[in-house]
Amino acid sequence: MFPHHREREQPIFSSRAHVFQIDPATKRNWIPASKHAVTVSFFYDANRNVYRIISVGGTKAIINCSVTPSMTFTKTSQKFGQWADSRANTVYGLGFATEQQLHQFSEKFKEVKDAARLAREKSQDKELANTALSIAAPQFSQSPPVMCVNGPEDKLFRSQSADITLSSEKERIKKMLSEGSICEMNLDTELFTLQDSNTKLVAALHEANANVEQWKKQLAAYQEETDRLREQLAEIEAHGGHGPSDLLKDELTQSLEELEALLKAKDEEIHILQNKKVEYHDMEHDRDEAIHRLRETEMRNAEMERRIQNTEQTLSNSLEERDRMESEIQRAIEILDIKIFDLNDLRQSLVKLIDK
Repeated sequence: MFPHHREREQPIFSSRAHVFQIDPATKRNWIPASKHAVTVSFFYDANRNVYRIISVGGTKAIINCSVTPSMTFTKTSQKFGQWADSRANTVYGLGFATEQQLHQFSEKFKEVKDAARLAREKSQDKELANTALSIAAPQFSQSPPVMCVNGPEDKLFRSQSADITLSSEKERIKKMLSEGSICEMNLDTELFTLQDSNTKLVAALHEANANVEQWKKQLAAYQEETDRLREQLAEIEAHGGHGPSDLLKDELTQSLEELEALLKAKDEEIHILQNKKVEYHDMEHDRDEAIHRLRETEMRNAEMERRIQNTEQTLSNSLEERDRMESEIQRAIEILDIKIFDLNDLRQSLVKLIDK
């Protein structure tokens, strides 16, 4: 259908990638040569028996490199590869969307390099023999059709942008949900700590209440004993020399002082326990507030889950719409390819007419 075009140059493999060139100043940093992924193709010129790598961004050629047997394509990561073009004095880098695309391009680069080596050897042999035969087409002139070609980048870019926006919204909501879950975990930890402290305080309070009752009984007994001793002391003082000796009086006085000191210590312990009871009520209040915050967090989590479900549904619908648009774009690309081939055929015909 396109005889003149096929005699001139034809694509044998294409893939999409982000194109970079090495910074000529530092020879280390990469400079993007395209704003987004573009088509990178291998071409074969049957007239000159030359293989080239060509990529066009808009109206400018980003890559126009003739493949030589000395070139080597190196994989520097799972999705990135590079090769040096000594004629252009630069290094090209390609970033692919998947590891499989990088592997396919690398394998095709090796095939093209081997074919270029064979073509050079044949050319040298025929120059030595001074023959005028045309150079035969390479072994993979019957290779599979082009995998990917340039198309309406603006529509595809808008579709990818919508996909990225929805993905970003989904990630943001998931992050919010994750933060809510972390807050909920913190509240659970705080609530568990409060409940543990509450249990310990309740046990201590019960023990203190039991001790208070026991101390009250002891205090009543000590008071009775103190009153009895005071009465005996009063009787002794009233009877004068007819009562017990002064030694017994000193012993009673000492016993009375010890009992008063013990009563004072018990009063202090009772005061401390009463303060702990006040702290226990404060901790109960803190526990109620933690439970309230936990319930509010659960309600927020439920709302976030609902929003995530809605976002996922919207994302699914957008992906379906994108697939439909990509199908339409692919059909438009196929039609555009046919028009391009026709124009190239017409151009070659016009060139031949002008040459004549």
